[in-house]
Amino acid sequence: MTMDNTKNTQREKKVEEQQKHFKQPTIDSLAYQFDIQKSINKEKPKKTIVITGITHIPKENELGIKIWFDLLPSKASFSKITLDIYFQDHLLNSATLGIPQSLLLNDSFEHSLVLDMKGIREGDYIIRVEIYELWEANEKLNFTSEERIMHYVPITREERLVKIPTVKSVADTDLAVVSSAAKGIFGELNDDLRRESESKRDQW
Repeated sequence: MTMDNTKNTQREKKVEEQQKHFKQPTIDSLAYQFDIQKSINKEKPKKTIVITGITHIPKENELGIKIWFDLLPSKASFSKITLDIYFQDHLLNSATLGIPQSLLLNDSFEHSLVLDMKGIREGDYIIRVEIYELWEANEKLNFTSEERIMHYVPITREERLVKIPTVKSVADTDLAVVSSAAKGIFGELNDDLRRESESKRDQW
């Protein structure tokens, strides 16, 4: 081998080494070096429904029930949910609630209904609330359930006794209750409209 050929071979090896040294590492190699998991392997945040409160308000021959719940990680992850209310294992009401995607709403909601308790004798009764997303083939996703024991005392005695109450009224299923901050905004708007209306009426 001539001296020129030897020099050329050495030059080629040097160029190859420089190219290897300055070659940018791929995403796979970086992930391997720094033990970084690819985003494609990361699990999406799990959707969860959390029942935060169930209260009952006894009235004359009526019982008001109010349910509070949170949608996590965000209400934007939900479009519709189903809320079932049971009285002593008997389904009283099933409602499909639409979740509005409004900036004035937070991730906490409430739902209420009023039961007609005429003919229900005094005693302890179990109220159970089930909330879930209903998918195809009646599959219940993100299912959650809570129970409360309430003591009911009728104010007036009825001659005809019944075991299960009837639903007297239910909150609007198309609207969820707005947050306290939004309630304040709506309240101020209503007050302004009322004052403006009264002012125009006085001018007439």
